[in-house]
Amino acid sequence: MQLDLFAAVLDEYLQSGSLSNESLYAHLGRAGAVQPAAFAQRTAIGASGEQHSPAKRRVRWIQQTLKAMGLIERIPQQRGVWRATTKAKADLTPAQPKVVLLGFHTELGIGIWGNAVDVLNRIDEPVSLFLTSPPYALRQPRAYGNPSQQAYVDFITSTLEPICRTLAPGGVVALNVSNDIFVEGSPERSTYREELVLAIKSRCGLALMDSLIWLNPCKPPGPIQWASKQRMQLGVAYEHVLYFTNDPHRCKADNRRILQPHTPAQRRLIDRGGENRTAVNADGAYRIRPGSYGNATAGSIQRNVLNVSHNCPSQRALRAKTDALGLPRHGAVMPLKLARLLVEFFCPPGELVVDPFAGSFTTARAAEDTGRRWICGDKHLEYVLLGQHRMQPAVA
Repeated sequence: MQLDLFAAVLDEYLQSGSLSNESLYAHLGRAGAVQPAAFAQRTAIGASGEQHSPAKRRVRWIQQTLKAMGLIERIPQQRGVWRATTKAKADLTPAQPKVVLLGFHTELGIGIWGNAVDVLNRIDEPVSLFLTSPPYALRQPRAYGNPSQQAYVDFITSTLEPICRTLAPGGVVALNVSNDIFVEGSPERSTYREELVLAIKSRCGLALMDSLIWLNPCKPPGPIQWASKQRMQLGVAYEHVLYFTNDPHRCKADNRRILQPHTPAQRRLIDRGGENRTAVNADGAYRIRPGSYGNATAGSIQRNVLNVSHNCPSQRALRAKTDALGLPRHGAVMPLKLARLLVEFFCPPGELVVDPFAGSFTTARAAEDTGRRWICGDKHLEYVLLGQHRMQPAVA
């Protein structure tokens, strides 16, 4: 209970502003973090045998921990009244090395506060899908931190090594990585992505299945220097989703789970029994015969170019909640539609999805919505708190 309480106590201060201890106990009881009757229960504690409430003592221990972290403070001249600090609402609070705390849970999954490798080292059951958008290799780090281009390959492969030990046969590793990385001061594109693919194959023993293209029509213009000013590059409109497995012949991905609706033209062709002509295309490699493409199917196979806008209703709803709580927004989010498509394609229903760079917990939301179990974590406490809100009913 104490691990669950840590996030719940801070969340109450963020939402309520200031709270007396008795008000905090009442809020926690109504939220279901502690059974209300537990606060009234008393037992002998310590050598003196004095009667105390274990539940209240746990909450007060968390208060002192949050105070030491600079996240809450006492209100002067008000006994037992605390409030969230400016730091709690603006700065990011990283987890300490080797410390992994449970932030929240649902029937299908758990949200964890901890560093990626520490989270992954605690997983002891087969993982069917490792899906994440890790920090990009940026020269100017975001608030949540980014490795440099030079350190990026080692950063990713070191993170993957623990998951490779628990990846189920045919399990999938899928990484959303940036296409906008350039050699410093030059319009030359970095080869970090190619180096990463080779390192994952050699160090982690994973086979590259595909490099999916995420086409984002709402992507901001760029790269500014080389496309808008120097005019040497075209505007970037896509990112990669690198897709690996430990056993290509047993891979758990199945495109039948994400079949797309037939176009009206395809539907009409099927309805009339297929082609009624004979043709030879190119050098004879492709032939059309009467009846070609006439078999009724459940849908069209999804192409490996995923046209998904960054304009996401679910993320907009989360940003509104973030602002209402006065918490920092996450600077890089994945649209829920894309995460759902990837989760359904890569992972059979009921199996385990893992994301140690959860950010706004989009992978968790996608897994929850599609009936997959999940373990998602982030190194920053504020994002775990947002994830707790994200897992409440959200706009799809």
